[in-house]
Amino acid sequence: MAKAKPGRIFVGVGGWNFAPWRGTFYPKGLAQPRELHYASRELTSIEINSTFYRLQTPATFQKWHDETPDGFVFSVKAPRFVTQRSVLADATSSIERFLGSGVLRLGGKLRAVNWQVAPATEEDLEDLAAFLALLPREAEGRALRHALEVRHESFDCAEAIELARRHQVALVEAGDSDYPHIEARTAPFSYLRVMGTKAGAPKGYAPAGLARWRERAQALAREGDVYLYFISGAKVRNPQAARTLLAEL
Repeated sequence: MAKAKPGRIFVGVGGWNFAPWRGTFYPKGLAQPRELHYASRELTSIEINSTFYRLQTPATFQKWHDETPDGFVFSVKAPRFVTQRSVLADATSSIERFLGSGVLRLGGKLRAVNWQVAPATEEDLEDLAAFLALLPREAEGRALRHALEVRHESFDCAEAIELARRHQVALVEAGDSDYPHIEARTAPFSYLRVMGTKAGAPKGYAPAGLARWRERAQALAREGDVYLYFISGAKVRNPQAARTLLAEL
């Protein structure tokens, strides 16, 4: 893999419709249809999670594109009907269905697709190689970036890491969670999902914890773009953690 150029750090959360954020992150009285507009001006990226549960329409993707400012970007979580299966290599038609659903209407704001496999899925090198080969490098003339989120410790091995590197697919780095924390650079960009926010911390993390993730993101950015999302944990605090980290950057 060729040495990547220094990149930007994008920081955000998963989704934007979450009732406890109303009055804590979103201003009181803000109309729900205006939440993406607000969030996209406070953060620099959002991982769209609703696509994991159901396909969206082309009009919906276009609306999300149009509501967000220049410079803001999305990552998209691939549908579970693609990745939550016993044989990943059988996903050809499902991948095509997802990519044909209108997700490309996000245009240049679509930066990465997160393919999250089931926690119980164990490493199978032959199946993994076949699945990664199915992920297209481009669609409709637009380059695509892929991230693979694995949740079983068997994937933390040199062979799986080398397969991801060969296909230039980023292995998602799970931070402060019970999932394997695989620190391996396998693509020209990095994808982090940080899951350790605490309800008792007004900014989601203590200063030292945020400093640790700031330093990690800055180190990774020396070799390409970084997409860092505060996910799970004390979800009500995730926007504050993201906003604070961006301010420190």
